[in-house]
Amino acid sequence: MPALIDALFAPFALEFVQRAFLGGALVAVLCGVVGTWVVIRGMAFLGEALGHGMLPGVALATVLGIPVLVGGAIGATAMSVGVAALQRRGRLSYDTSIGLLFVAMLSLGVIVISFSGNVATDATAILFGDILAISAGDLVVLAAACGIGVLVAALAHRRFVALALDTRIATVLGYRPRLAQAVLVGLVTLAVVASYQAVGSLLVVGLLLAPAVAAGGWTARIPSRMLLAAAFGIAAVFTGLLASWHFASAAGASVAAAAIALAGGSTLIRAAVGARGRRRRGAPEGRTPAPAVA
Repeated sequence: MPALIDALFAPFALEFVQRAFLGGALVAVLCGVVGTWVVIRGMAFLGEALGHGMLPGVALATVLGIPVLVGGAIGATAMSVGVAALQRRGRLSYDTSIGLLFVAMLSLGVIVISFSGNVATDATAILFGDILAISAGDLVVLAAACGIGVLVAALAHRRFVALALDTRIATVLGYRPRLAQAVLVGLVTLAVVASYQAVGSLLVVGLLLAPAVAAGGWTARIPSRMLLAAAFGIAAVFTGLLASWHFASAAGASVAAAAIALAGGSTLIRAAVGARGRRRRGAPEGRTPAPAVA
């Protein structure tokens, strides 16, 4: 048995796998905090759009040889600013604005990639990430992004709660809902950009949403939901890296798949536990109450 356990966890004896796990864990913590608000506020489509919106910036950075995180940050920021501008000046709905820019940025990114010497390799790295290539310098950047994201979320917590309840309540309390919404979009942008190297632009929403969904059924308090989401995310990174090593699968895709699997498993277990509790109390079957925004 000890030999089997040693063989199972052998990849974590390698430095590059250790860096991948630590980097992925930092991303999981950031995504657990931000992803909780994304689920509560129904901003999944925006997260997906930002993941593809940073594609032109990442592609251009790859072609020019500059840090990809810088290019990704520029692309995602341009996407979020463009959505706000279209919605405000073009009198378009939020989802329509996102949909238009989603396609435009994705198309532009593919066009930029086509100017590279190896389109297939560049596209694969950009879309699916390269978590095993995380360096010590990348860990510093990810730690800074995680620290900033958690700090901003903590400072703006009351404003986000008021915004989630009712924009009129936020206004009465002097929380300036437009500013609170802009800060929240900025946090989503930060999380998406930070997650890029771990799972790529195509799978980033999986790590942003799945752990928060997995945590949602177990607690009604937002802070504890964030902690649980971060724990689920770290577990997904650990499981995904193990699966990638032993089954020779793509590391980023394995991490994203593990996150989705944990979300599905958590939902099924929570439903089973809830049904058993209702039978013991003799209560009728029904929906489990949604987590409270508090």
